[in-house]
Amino acid sequence: MTTWLAGALASAGCSEKLLDASEPVVVVAGDPCGPGDEAGCGEGLACEPLVTDAGTHLCAEAVEIHGSVIDALDGSPIVGARVAATDELGTPVTTAVRSDAEGRFVLPVSLARDEDGTVVETRQWMLLASAAGYLAFPGPLRPALPFDSDGRDDEGIVESSVTTVSLVPSLRSGVTITGRVEGQDPAGTLVIAEGPMPAPLSVVDAEGGFVLFDVPPGAVTIRGLRQGLELEPRSLAVAAGEDIEDVVLLVLSEDPATMATVSGSVVIADAQGGGQTSVVLVPTVTYVEALERGPVPAGLRAPAPPQAPSISSTFEITGVPAGSYTVLAGYENDALIRDPDASIAGTQVQQIAVARGATVELESAVRLTAALVLVGPGAEGPELVDGAPTFSWEDDASEDRYSLVVRDARGDEVWRDDELPRVTGVSEVEVPYAGPALTSGMTYQFRVEAWRDNGGEPTVISRTEDLRGVFVAR
Repeated sequence: MTTWLAGALASAGCSEKLLDASEPVVVVAGDPCGPGDEAGCGEGLACEPLVTDAGTHLCAEAVEIHGSVIDALDGSPIVGARVAATDELGTPVTTAVRSDAEGRFVLPVSLARDEDGTVVETRQWMLLASAAGYLAFPGPLRPALPFDSDGRDDEGIVESSVTTVSLVPSLRSGVTITGRVEGQDPAGTLVIAEGPMPAPLSVVDAEGGFVLFDVPPGAVTIRGLRQGLELEPRSLAVAAGEDIEDVVLLVLSEDPATMATVSGSVVIADAQGGGQTSVVLVPTVTYVEALERGPVPAGLRAPAPPQAPSISSTFEITGVPAGSYTVLAGYENDALIRDPDASIAGTQVQQIAVARGATVELESAVRLTAALVLVGPGAEGPELVDGAPTFSWEDDASEDRYSLVVRDARGDEVWRDDELPRVTGVSEVEVPYAGPALTSGMTYQFRVEAWRDNGGEPTVISRTEDLRGVFVAR
C-alpha cells in the first residue's frame, strides 16, 4: 500500500508530502486534523491516529463506509437522507452525511495505524438514518445490525447488504429543523421536538449536529437528553412550510454530579430461565404505548452500557437530565417481562418527573416474571417471511386461552385474535396468520398473551418478550 506521511504541522491540517515509508514522519501532538479529515492529506488520504504515539497522526489511505438508503416498500432511492455511523453503543463516530440523487452515501471513518499506515485495529459500526416522510432507523421494531472494519476491500471501502438501509414511510409531514448541541462531547444526544405527537427525534452526530424531520406546525420545545449532559431547552413557534435552521442547544452542565439520580428495585418472580435484567429510562413523549417501547438516551440504563443485564434487586442511574421518563425493565431479551397481571402492585408501567439535580426513587418495585417462549418467526432477530406466516410459541400449560396481535413498524394494529383456545398435549402452539395481505418490505411484530379467566375476571398471566417476534414480509 502506498502511504502518504505527514511532515510538520500546518494550520490547515496535515501538510502534504510524499515520503518513503522507510523514513516515516508523523504530525506532532496537537495536530488539528480530525479523524477522517482529508483537507491536508491529499485526495483519497485521511489524517489518522498513530497507535504507537498518542496525540500524533499520519496521512494514510482512507477507509470509507459506502451504502444506500432506499424506500422499504418499493426499493426506490431516498434523496437527502441523513446518515451517520455509530459505535457498538449507538454513539455516532462520524459527521452525518446526506444521500445523493441515487440514494448513495459515503462515510469516512477513522482507524488507528502503525508507522507505515497499516490499519492495526478492528472497529465495529452500526448505521443511523433518517429522512423527511420516513420513520427513523433504527426504530421500535428495527434494530441496527453491526458490521466491522475487517470487511473493507483493497481500496479501503466497507460495503455490504448491511450498509443498504431501508426506511419505512411514516405517513407524516412537516418542517425540518437543523441545529447543533454545544459541549465537549455531545455525540449521541437524543434531540426531541416536544409538541404535537408523535414527537420527532434525532441523534446528534460526532460534530454536534442534528436534524429533526417532519416537525408539525405549532409550539415546539427542542430538548436534548443524554447521561451527564444538561441542556437548556429551546421553545420555537413552527409555521407550516417554513424550515428552521441553526437552532443551538446550550449546555447548562456537563458535571454528572449536578444532575438527577433515579433509583428503585425490581422483583423477579417465577424467573425460570432468567434472573437478571436491565432498567432503562425512555422519554415519555417518545414512548410508543402500543409497542411498549421507545428510544433510550445514551447512558440512561442500569447496568451502564455495554454491560449485560445484571439487575436482580436494586438499581441506580446517575447523571440523568431533567425531564419526564417512562421506566422499563425486562426490556431486553433476558427471558423476562413486566408482570402483566394488573391486579398486582408494581405491574403498571411507571412514569416519573425528574427535576434538575433531584433524587428520584420509584414508588414501587418493578415486578417481572418469566416470558412466554417465542418459537418463530423472529425468535432471535428480524426474520424474512414469505406469504402468510405461521406463528409459534411454547405452550404456557396453565392458560385458559391466548390472544395474538400483529402490528406494523408504525405501531398500527394489523390483525388480532383474542379468542385462541387453550391447547393440550402439545409443547408448542401454532397459529396461521389470518389477517389482510402483508405489505412487501414492511416490518411487523407479533405478540402473544396467555390468559386465565378466573371465574369471569380475565387476567393476563404471561406474554412474549418485547423485542422478539419481529419479521419482514418479503
